Amino acid sequence: MTDKRVGIVLVSHSAAVAMAVADLARGLAGGGDTAPILPAGGTPDGGLGTSADLITEAARAADTGAGVAVLVDLGSAVLTVKALLAEGDELPEGTRLVDAPFVEGAVAALVTASTGADLDAVTSAAQEAYTYRKN
Repeated sequence: MTDKRVGIVLVSHSAAVAMAVADLARGLAGGGDTAPILPAGGTPDGGLGTSADLITEAARAADTGAGVAVLVDLGSAVLTVKALLAEGDELPEGTRLVDAPFVEGAVAALVTASTGADLDAVTSAAQEAYTYRKN
């Protein structure tokens, strides 16, 4: 498997939620040699909220040179990621905010990224999770 796979960052207002979704995605992707997926949840002091520093740190750690897909849980997380993207030099080149459901999108993104697919394919897979029916 190539070392350059799309990385995934999960931004949640809760560190526990971000970690749990990352663990779930890894488990459903078969575990083992998956693309990098990192949580960026809560604030540095363990509270609820989002942290530009934690997001930046996770994105840099997930970056292998193939791009980074960022999935978020709620509105202010979107604003934080958009602000980081607008700054231009905080997040790795090729970082993309993905409009996708948080849990289903994370699983679809990780499964796709783990195959070595490019950022466009990973983004599409995550976005397609909106069409998953539960009834």
